Amino acid sequence: MNQKTTVWLSVSYILLILIVVFSVYPAIWVVMSSFRTGDSLYSDSLLPTTFTLEHYKTLFTKYQFDLWYMNTLKIAVSSMILGTILTLLTGYAFSMFRFYGRKSLMNTLLVLGLFPGFMSMIAIFILLNQMNLLNTHTAVVITYASGAPMGFLFCKSFFDTIPKSLTEAAHIDGAGHNTIFFRIVMPLSTPLIVLLALGSFAGAFTDFIFAKLVLKTPEKKTLAVGLFDMINGQQATSFTTFAAGSVLIALPITVLFILLQRFLVEGMTVGAEKG
Repeated sequence: MNQKTTVWLSVSYILLILIVVFSVYPAIWVVMSSFRTGDSLYSDSLLPTTFTLEHYKTLFTKYQFDLWYMNTLKIAVSSMILGTILTLLTGYAFSMFRFYGRKSLMNTLLVLGLFPGFMSMIAIFILLNQMNLLNTHTAVVITYASGAPMGFLFCKSFFDTIPKSLTEAAHIDGAGHNTIFFRIVMPLSTPLIVLLALGSFAGAFTDFIFAKLVLKTPEKKTLAVGLFDMINGQQATSFTTFAAGSVLIALPITVLFILLQRFLVEGMTVGAEKG
């Protein structure tokens, strides 16, 4: 190993260490704050002088944290199932079928996907109002799931890597598209399904802006909206309780990412093999 390579490796390691420190330190600070006595997030030291679980208890005794959690899980799981199915079907259709206007439709969806979601919020709000769906979880699920197919291109790239000989052989044996999709394509797409499902779940689980726009009554609140309202008041000082809630929000997503990381890596890389 020459001197130039050694210098570059040293610089790379230093940069990686700095990135890890800047990424992990805020998370550790929030976790430690959730165990700190008092209501202030500020402290002279990272580690609390006295550990307490009082803030976690307060979440369930003073606030409707369990209701917020169930509402969020219901929305996230429903959005994940519907969004994943719609995205898979959209990617499959663009990959397997050749129809008039296919490329124009793909380009249109790609362009629409580039616009920020804020642009459509007012229009969606008016539509939901006309459909009498405001302040319902159904409105949030429909909006999250209907926006998921904008990521169809990743699915299409993945399905393009599946050998055509497999689907052609199934067609010769008399299989229809439903049979091919569910019994041949889906078993080969486990990493893709895991990647889409986890992304949809995490997006719906942590979203704040749209849920805040649509859900108004206390019994409809999600975790993000409930935690924001917890510290939004002028006299609100429950920052350590807010930190405890943030830890409980991050817990299921972190566990899912750790358990499914092998499928996530495969799902993110296999679609790029065809080039």
